[in-house]
Amino acid sequence: MSGRPLDVLEASLDERVTVRLKSGEEYVGDLSGYDQHMNLVLDDVTIPADSGPEEEPPIEDTTIIRGDNVVSITP
Repeated sequence: MSGRPLDVLEASLDERVTVRLKSGEEYVGDLSGYDQHMNLVLDDVTIPADSGPEEEPPIEDTTIIRGDNVVSITP
């Protein structure tokens, strides 16, 4: 996998990713799209539970996250 950010996103399409925002919030979802500004489209989004490895049930079917708010994306 290349180290270029958009190449990593391309390789992660339709995969489960964790997105951390500037506010400290984390979202876990299936990456279904992105653009050159790293705006992200996630499907079946959950917010990880603070205690333990279990996730909450899906909170949204589709969520769009503006790239300016993203600190990290973990495939």
